[in-house]
Amino acid sequence: MARLFVSDLHLDAASPQAIEQFVGFLGEHAARAEALYILGDLFEAWIGDDDPEPARARVCDALLDLTSGGVPCFVLHGNRDFLLGEGFCRRTGCVLLPDPVVAELGGERVLLTHGDALCTGDRAYQELRSTVRDARWQKRFLSLPLDVRARFAERARAGSRAHTARVIPDIMDVDPEAVAAAHRATGARRIIHGHTHRPGIHETLLDGAPAYRIVLGAWYEQGSFLVADSGRYELIELPRSCENAER
Repeated sequence: MARLFVSDLHLDAASPQAIEQFVGFLGEHAARAEALYILGDLFEAWIGDDDPEPARARVCDALLDLTSGGVPCFVLHGNRDFLLGEGFCRRTGCVLLPDPVVAELGGERVLLTHGDALCTGDRAYQELRSTVRDARWQKRFLSLPLDVRARFAERARAGSRAHTARVIPDIMDVDPEAVAAAHRATGARRIIHGHTHRPGIHETLLDGAPAYRIVLGAWYEQGSFLVADSGRYELIELPRSCENAER
């Protein structure tokens, strides 16, 4: 049986068609898989496990259906949903993994990561990442009333859009030296990540031997997933919805 990987779904009430496509993916593709891995940014924002917002609750219910049916689902934090916690795991049956983490796939060591830590050229973002991943900052934020957290998240998304618009695109891509360092530090010749929204399978030579980097796509552009089966890796695109096709 194959293992499936997705990332950067950015699910949100503003894009109900993306939520329905993901729910359909869980029932049609993931339900037949050995396991599903979500490598960050499942949600456009996650302001705490106590948030009852209906669109996110629908996603959690669909994940619980998957895991209750016997398919394990492993989740990494992304830059939009780094506050996923034990409450999310109870709601979904998913297992949170550290980022990065090395998995054994088909007898091969494979490094799984969201990918944002590899974008070392974007120094402003890396400083922000260090702040919001700090346990003390997170504890203070989660102590705020839910409506205050929601307003904060909306301002943060607006700031992120402005930052993306003014930064040179290549700065927001992975740093080749950071990628090489990750290969060497973990002994993994293959890395799977998201975050950059530039799907593809890249092969290079590292220390005289082949090394691979597989980038997962973003669902706001095109629903897609990676299939890993017996040492073979293939990126699969899902059919576009009518709404996406018109964009």
